Amino acid sequence: MRVYVPLTLPALATLHSAGEVGPAPLTAYAVTPGLREWYLSGSEEELEYAAMGRAAQASLRLIAADLEIPPRRVVVAADVADGAAVPTADPGLGLDAVTLGEVRLAGTIPLAACASVHVDGADAEPDITAAAEALPAAEAGDEDARFVVDGAADHELLWYAVQELDTLL
Repeated sequence: MRVYVPLTLPALATLHSAGEVGPAPLTAYAVTPGLREWYLSGSEEELEYAAMGRAAQASLRLIAADLEIPPRRVVVAADVADGAAVPTADPGLGLDAVTLGEVRLAGTIPLAACASVHVDGADAEPDITAAAEALPAAEAGDEDARFVVDGAADHELLWYAVQELDTLL
């Protein structure tokens, strides 16, 4: 199963030096039954793109929690065993937009299981900074702040092979 793990640039550096994504448990995003139901239609590729977008939103929340780190969203795509990723949404709650596609991994992910790394370009930094600063107000219902946060999604994450981590960092 392909999972998308939200990180920050400092966490990506830790992954590179430690050789694994951790510590466990990890929160990631994947094509879950709830995500499939939410989108109703779409190819597997479109659903994976949606899961990666959810991980990018989670990366923004990590940046908002520590505004001192570089304002660039990071998502690592990794392959894990099918049973390793357990959806976090409670089936009795229906489709909760906050946890849509969210999965929990009990263990770490070795670097060898990572397929690719996706990172904002430097040109996105002003918009990511503004979105991270506006996130608390957006989550409290401020529509103007929500507009600023949604602006972060206008930036496509750049694709890097895992072998390019030295250059990227």
